[in-house]
Amino acid sequence: MADTELAELFQLVGRRLRHGYARRLEPLGLSPGQARALRVLADAERPLRMVHLADELRIVPRSLTPVVDALEESGLALRQVDPANRRSTLVVITPEGRDLAERAREARGQAGEELFAVLSKEQRERLRGLLRLVDAQFR
Repeated sequence: MADTELAELFQLVGRRLRHGYARRLEPLGLSPGQARALRVLADAERPLRMVHLADELRIVPRSLTPVVDALEESGLALRQVDPANRRSTLVVITPEGRDLAERAREARGQAGEELFAVLSKEQRERLRGLLRLVDAQFR
């Protein structure tokens, strides 16, 4: 029973974090999925093939298409033919996209600060360590 309660609490806290983040992304004109894609593109050393971006986001490539469409329509990313393989498409982040990725990263940090403000610094460090330990078993 205790593990069920822990799982439910974890899910509830995750939902609160996602809602706080989404609320902060609204003024930026981004969905959480678009913000995640921008973050991955901004952190990549070079433009990513669509299939690699989908892998990084842990989604199927066909689910990525509307995300990249929206980023492209907003001028935040663009598609280019991969010169190494003309059958592949690269996604390139624009300077505007890079700027918005940073603002979205700040929004994410603010959402986390708000959610975890109730915890002391030591409690947050302990929680971070515990979550890393749980996450490490699935890598």
